[in-house]
Amino acid sequence: MTFSILVQDDDTGALGAAAATGSLCVGGWVLRGRWGAGLSASQGAAPSVYWGEEALDRMQAGQPAPEVVASLTGADRGREWRQMAALDTAGRTGAFTGGENSPAMGHHAFARGIASGNMLASEPVVERLADGYLSAHGTMAERLLAALRAAEAAGSDSRGLLSAALLVLCPDAAPLTLRIDHHASDPIGALEALHRLATKGDYAAWAAQVPHPADKERGLD
Repeated sequence: MTFSILVQDDDTGALGAAAATGSLCVGGWVLRGRWGAGLSASQGAAPSVYWGEEALDRMQAGQPAPEVVASLTGADRGREWRQMAALDTAGRTGAFTGGENSPAMGHHAFARGIASGNMLASEPVVERLADGYLSAHGTMAERLLAALRAAEAAGSDSRGLLSAALLVLCPDAAPLTLRIDHHASDPIGALEALHRLATKGDYAAWAAQVPHPADKERGLD
């Protein structure tokens, strides 16, 4: 009932994720990220938030994303009702799609990225999600928003959309985590509007003062 994408920027190492679903609160349920560890997306008919958190712990300890996904899903008796993707800081990806999820479903890996989804209008939605990111221009956040729009245009969640989320982790900036937990008509549009507000003006100026991974000890003047 969700489509999501996890990516790493070739040049900066920045990590980014986005997701949308026909249910509520996709950001809280699906996306997890930690600088120095990687990204995870846990979704499906009965998603496990524990998968997402444990994946970050294991990747931060040095376990590659493909091994993390295989070990977590293999040990879970409910795995056939779940879907998982992970991306580590070396750009490696892993994914699993349980067979009891609602079709269309699947995942699509590409260089330093993974797209996945279930309860989709058609299987090509996940490929269009990846293509939308790869063909877009602008910041990582803008490209991820373009990816969500591309997946929506390709058929989307078969029920339509109610929530959307964006997460960007950079070495030289505070985390950007934005969520639209419910929007009856256009959650991606609401997320785009929130992104514009969060990256301009007073809020952006304030966020620029927040310590980041390359400058953890900076205090306020």
